[in-house]
Amino acid sequence: MKTALLFAAVISVFAPHVRAQEIEVGEATVEAVERLLLEKMAEERIPGLSAAIVVDGHMVWSNGYGTADLENCVPATATTAYRVASIGKPMTATAVMQLVEQGQIDLDVPVQRYCPAFPEKRWPVTTRHLLGHTSGIRHYGGPNEEAELFNTIRYEDVIAPLDIFKDDSLLFEPGTAQQYTSFGYNVLGCVVVGASGQDFRTYMREHVFEPAGMASTRDDDPAAIILRRAEGYLMTEEGELRNARAMDMSSKLPAGGFISTAEDLAHFAIAVMDHRLVVSETFEQMITPVRLRDGEMVAYGLGWGLFPGEEWYGEREAFHGGVTPQVSGMLYMLPDRRFAVAIFTNLEGVPGRTQLSANIAKVVLDLGS
Repeated sequence: MKTALLFAAVISVFAPHVRAQEIEVGEATVEAVERLLLEKMAEERIPGLSAAIVVDGHMVWSNGYGTADLENCVPATATTAYRVASIGKPMTATAVMQLVEQGQIDLDVPVQRYCPAFPEKRWPVTTRHLLGHTSGIRHYGGPNEEAELFNTIRYEDVIAPLDIFKDDSLLFEPGTAQQYTSFGYNVLGCVVVGASGQDFRTYMREHVFEPAGMASTRDDDPAAIILRRAEGYLMTEEGELRNARAMDMSSKLPAGGFISTAEDLAHFAIAVMDHRLVVSETFEQMITPVRLRDGEMVAYGLGWGLFPGEEWYGEREAFHGGVTPQVSGMLYMLPDRRFAVAIFTNLEGVPGRTQLSANIAKVVLDLGS
């Protein structure tokens, strides 16, 4: 009980002033959104949370709650920086599709044309397979799972980390099944390098982050001084809040090794929905569900999670979550309305982030119960 009371007090003390831009949102709407966020924080005992909302292609509201660094009593704000985790996958997918538009990548040829460092397998693996998680490349697991999840080696490029998994057999023939794989997105980083001729970090900065106005987004380097970086936490089985384990995300940079803010995620969503990073036809391709060879439709496009075959107030949803040591996040969009919600928390393993985002959409767009 004392812990819960202290936690509630921390939230109350460190609730910064709301940032609103361009389009006003009503006070009652803001209060309803805040109620949803604070209830989630109390339910999951989240130390710090940052969020931003996009309406009609404009960031209309952003704020931070609770504490970004418990040991130093640093408040979370709208510009607190967190690991993006797998929210980085649609960013990398966007880079790939830019190169497709330029004729530098053919989605349906073997990836070795662009990434010779990835060996040929029993069956051909294409860039399209990688984007939709139908490549057969494994995810984390096996005897070295601990080292893969909690990497402490610093990699300066995206080619060397392929050694972790590149010689493993495929789980299935590409295109016949789906298996979510961060390692598959590591190969996409190599594809971007081979097709563009640029270092991966440089390409992402010059062609995705800067054009989208993501001034606070970069690779997550533990040794770098990164302004407003949040500390990360985990909850033990006994219910004790602890510092998250130290790790270096450079082994999975294209799959989610960036650091960003809720406001920068909102800027990314705006740039995507306004077709400033890829043209509308390309974006439509990215948010169209992938079909397997037998015709089965899966809940993923080319870089975006989807809910195929389901109607949600007649709206299409596109989203991507992210969970890794130190953080849980979500970027959720209703692309036909140019609406988005970006949420970061500095507690790993927070459930229900998609539902929370959808509930915020209901409130802001007045979609009813």
